[in-house]
Amino acid sequence: MVGTASFVQNLGNSVKKVSDSKSSSWWYNHHMRAASRAIFQRIPLVDLVLEVRDARIPMSSEYGQLRYFPSSSRNIIILNKMDLADRSKTKEWMAYFKERNYIPYAINSHNKDSIKEFLNFLQARVRDIRRSTHSSDTRTTTVMLVGIPNVGKSAFANSLHQIGRISAAEKGKLKHSTVSPQPGETKNITSLKIASHPNIYILDTPGVLPPKILDAELSAKLALTGAVDDILIDQSELAQYFLSILNLSDEYKNWAKFSTMDDDGAATSVGGSSGGSELHKKENQIVNDHTQDIVVQAVRRALFDEISAFKGNMVDEKDMVQLIEAQFTTVLRKAFNVTSNPCGDATGMVAAKLINLYRTGRLGHYTLDSLPRSHM
Repeated sequence: MVGTASFVQNLGNSVKKVSDSKSSSWWYNHHMRAASRAIFQRIPLVDLVLEVRDARIPMSSEYGQLRYFPSSSRNIIILNKMDLADRSKTKEWMAYFKERNYIPYAINSHNKDSIKEFLNFLQARVRDIRRSTHSSDTRTTTVMLVGIPNVGKSAFANSLHQIGRISAAEKGKLKHSTVSPQPGETKNITSLKIASHPNIYILDTPGVLPPKILDAELSAKLALTGAVDDILIDQSELAQYFLSILNLSDEYKNWAKFSTMDDDGAATSVGGSSGGSELHKKENQIVNDHTQDIVVQAVRRALFDEISAFKGNMVDEKDMVQLIEAQFTTVLRKAFNVTSNPCGDATGMVAAKLINLYRTGRLGHYTLDSLPRSHM
């Protein structure tokens, strides 16, 4: 699921241009270079490496430096943000990695039960390693988290730390890693205790991207999922790329219950006298807050109706561009209640709201990477 070619190329080329720019203060800056060296030096010294990937892009979010180290039973691939990905596709990717002798594990770092289950799994792996190497029961085990920016390493480390301390009944002020929706916030390697008996410490490391990205499709996926700082990317390109993915998927069909289609199959206008505006006026709802359920429903309804009523060919590039133009400049403005304002950026506002809803799972669950053809 990669979207329409023109939107992939537009967004991908924008990201590539940033990565090629030597004047960029964010892309592979001195923090990333220093972190990359430090991680490379420490990987051989730790007991386990947890490579955290984004479950929406299981292959595209690979941490390239691990290619320099042989795959072994001491490397575990963590597919984080499983709650945002297509569940059936995540199972397929898990099977794919297992067939290639990797140890995969899918998690939601914000779900306590998911973290508890993984912590039990990790402790069992540590015990197995100790038995196989005849290590002392009192020896401390060190686990390193690695990954590209914004795959959720710090949130994962903090959750493990919190659940681990509660399970071990340890008291005291909680040390934690910095968590931010913006990629690249972690600057240093942080050590957190996550288990006792045996003692296990986890090293949270900064996210590192390769110095350059040559593939436009890969660049587009990294940008859409938030691995690249949004300030570097045209948000309208990001939103249009997402719409090209949504339009080619079946996700919108789940929103049929929100439809305002009449008996003849014609879509009524969201935001009109009988559409979204009535919903927006409900008590205690904030019209301009796109995270309100009533607004999210209006967006789903608008997209469902527009796609369902579309008579063109989705596979045809020109037809897809025509549909996205209508969705982006007319339908979504009404659904989000964004009015044209000479002093404001209506297009940017619509794009930012749409991307936020996608990234928080309010507009469906998408796995952007397809399995290699040889596996399908």
